[in-house]
Amino acid sequence: MPELVLEREFAQALRAAMVHAASRSLEGNGCLQLHRVEWIGSLLSADGHKMVCRFRAPDAESLRIVLRTVGVEDMRCLWPGTLHERPGLTKEEGASANVLVRRRFAQPVSVEEIQALEDAGAWCLEARRVKFIRTYFSIDCKRMICLYRAPDAESVRQAQRQANMPVEDVWAFVNVRP
Repeated sequence: MPELVLEREFAQALRAAMVHAASRSLEGNGCLQLHRVEWIGSLLSADGHKMVCRFRAPDAESLRIVLRTVGVEDMRCLWPGTLHERPGLTKEEGASANVLVRRRFAQPVSVEEIQALEDAGAWCLEARRVKFIRTYFSIDCKRMICLYRAPDAESVRQAQRQANMPVEDVWAFVNVRP
């Protein structure tokens, strides 16, 4: 089944407990099972105003139906994508990601193009103790979410700027899982 990414922003801050309550509501009403949707997890910004959620579903419409049952109406930034992990990534390292970088492109790009830019600026990441973990890349090749392990979001922000990487925003997050 395809992976789907939903990007959301909130005027009022959310807490991880609120995300868990919403997922329990979905599980309780049987909607996830009925539409064959699996919530993989969510990345909630440290300030609670932004969140990226990952799902597996037969298609985007199945996920939209499920999300509407718990009152999610704004799904403008819902996209199918592919997962690209750092070679040799262990489960422990994968779980250690704590900073997210969102990228948006006016024209389609390839993962290889962005990887080449990042490779050229690898010294910037190393100098700030920033380690690439994984990327979610949209099927239309215009959106990308990259996860890093770093001392803080500012270290990632500085490394990205110095390496001339395209960046929409950078934020620290808490991993919320089922």
